Amino acid sequence: MSGTDQPGPPIPREGIRLGSVGGIPIILAYSWFLIAGFIVLVFGPQVAGQIPGLGWTAYLVAFSYALLLLLSVLVHELAHALSARVYHWPTAKIVLNLWGGHTQFENFSASPGKSLVVALAGPAANFLLAAGGLALMPLMQGSLVAQLLADIFVWANFLVAVFNVLPGLPLDGGRIVESAVWKATGSQEKGTVAAGWAGRVIAVLMVAAVILVPLSQGVNPGFQLVLITVLVAGFLWLGASGAITNARMRLRLPEISAGRLAVPAVGVASSSSAATVKATLGTQEAGSAAVVLVGSNGRPEAVVDTGALDSVPGPMAASTPASAVARALAPGAYVPAWAQGQELVQYLAQLAGSEYAVIDRGGRVTGLLHQATVVAAITGKQQRGFDAGR
Repeated sequence: MSGTDQPGPPIPREGIRLGSVGGIPIILAYSWFLIAGFIVLVFGPQVAGQIPGLGWTAYLVAFSYALLLLLSVLVHELAHALSARVYHWPTAKIVLNLWGGHTQFENFSASPGKSLVVALAGPAANFLLAAGGLALMPLMQGSLVAQLLADIFVWANFLVAVFNVLPGLPLDGGRIVESAVWKATGSQEKGTVAAGWAGRVIAVLMVAAVILVPLSQGVNPGFQLVLITVLVAGFLWLGASGAITNARMRLRLPEISAGRLAVPAVGVASSSSAATVKATLGTQEAGSAAVVLVGSNGRPEAVVDTGALDSVPGPMAASTPASAVARALAPGAYVPAWAQGQELVQYLAQLAGSEYAVIDRGGRVTGLLHQATVVAAITGKQQRGFDAGR
């Protein structure tokens, strides 16, 4: 790690900043200490049994194993980050955590081939570490502790590499499936969905192979093995499910546009009276349109609340300003009808409030868009019905 890099901005509540490599921040998440404690408690007694006379220092040896595993994961993630740099993909940070670690990238343009190279760089680095450890093992012959740690280091890197090339997300090997489907269909999202389902299959097969098959044969797999298998399989299932959900959301994005999702609306001058608004609604089919009040500058300012409008007595409607029965829109809360997909989502993310007037190319109000409608369209979840004017 570089000792000359300037310290970056603090990252609150995420973990401990260990430094940076090539300008990439390395964060040790607090959850890592859970897996480190688990390793010490599980392997400490085993080390003491293999090397009698160590006493409590057996637990220090077990902690050294946790540190070697941390180093292996760090090299794995650095391989991802540095190979991505070849393609000019900006890397935000590397986080080492309970489940190993992950490399967080910023926005970049990928292709099936590049994605596969970056993904497989991690397991390749672990294979190289295992080979390096194997080459150094003859030098450890004089110390039982050094021999044990070297042996653990070799096997840990070998198993991490093999496990990560399994063809299912969130494992690196899942990019093999993703890239193949991506290349065949032209859609990365469809590739991600396929790789996510492959990851779910791997999680189920892991539980079946390690727990269910031995139990069906009358063999007890042991509590520690069952616990580790359930945790790892659960991690795989959750990661795969998250990848599927995110990919399906991205697949829906191109079909989302402000014009299609908005309810009909008409624009009325904000200086109008409640009577004028009632008359305007009367000209609309079944009074279905929302009414947006437009200021003298032509910009939408408020949405008429039909409930409040209905409560205005007829004789008072002409003297009641329309603004008295309307709720204000957030400043700048209007979007063009043709905005769609990621552009629409990014645009709305910059606006306050949960309602947005929709305007045509001439600046005329044509609809009213609700944040809940956009979220429902992206997630695919049905929203509860509501009155657009309330």
